[in-house]
Amino acid sequence: MTGEPPTTNAYSAFIPEIWSQKLSTMLDKECVMLQCVNRNYEGDIKNQGDKVIITVPAEVSVSTLGTDSLQYDELEPSTQTLLIDQKKFFAFKINDVANAQTHTDIMEAHLGNAKKAIEVAQDAYLLGQHTAVPAENIVGSDASPITLSKTTIYAQFVNLALKLKNADAVSAAKRPWVVINPTIESYLLQSSEFIGAHNVADETLREGAIGRIAGMDVLVSTNLTEVSDMYYVLAGTNDAITFASQLAKIESLRDKDSFSDLVRGLYLYGAKTVQPKALAKLVFDAA
Repeated sequence: MTGEPPTTNAYSAFIPEIWSQKLSTMLDKECVMLQCVNRNYEGDIKNQGDKVIITVPAEVSVSTLGTDSLQYDELEPSTQTLLIDQKKFFAFKINDVANAQTHTDIMEAHLGNAKKAIEVAQDAYLLGQHTAVPAENIVGSDASPITLSKTTIYAQFVNLALKLKNADAVSAAKRPWVVINPTIESYLLQSSEFIGAHNVADETLREGAIGRIAGMDVLVSTNLTEVSDMYYVLAGTNDAITFASQLAKIESLRDKDSFSDLVRGLYLYGAKTVQPKALAKLVFDAA
């Protein structure tokens, strides 16, 4: 007497390495704030708490040559620490009955949902770097937030871009970006100064940018959320924030207590504002 044939399901061909690479690629291509950071120090991250040590070169002074001999400055580079301290996981269960009743690629669908959940957490975390913006690079304030409208938004975004230029953060090779939410987008679309993506002909926009205003590529994120009746619009160049991440683990196993498959993944990441002067923000009233 032979035993029953093994039950097959949508996870029967699950290979963690393949799905790990697929999910990582999805995140790299579609997460809004990943267009606005650099990943120069990512390296090999395997555990929460890993550190990336960043060496920052010292400033070099320029003097006028006179009759005296040359004087050499003794330079001492400093270091900053990028701590990989953010640890997010996803874990879900699909029972065999539900799996048998679906005709879609259930793993693909759930990986898509995992991607969206990670993006929300990651974008919110990176947008939180607005706290590192120096006071001289802030337009408006918590005490006096700016009121935006379709007629005033261009002037305020010019002020925002000016902050970055005055900080010497912008150059031909360092094009600035600004991340807004859908509410601000609705104002921009009514502004005659806004240049939509289809009208930008001089150079390529960042992936996902809707256009340009005041020389800044405009990206939209629904994760720019209200904080105490205010929004913090973040602008900068990719020199400002460095980011490192790792999809540390993704695996599938059979639930011993039910007719179900379990899938879980662990995602590690961290960010550091290494050049605060390359960031600027606009504080505007949510009302």
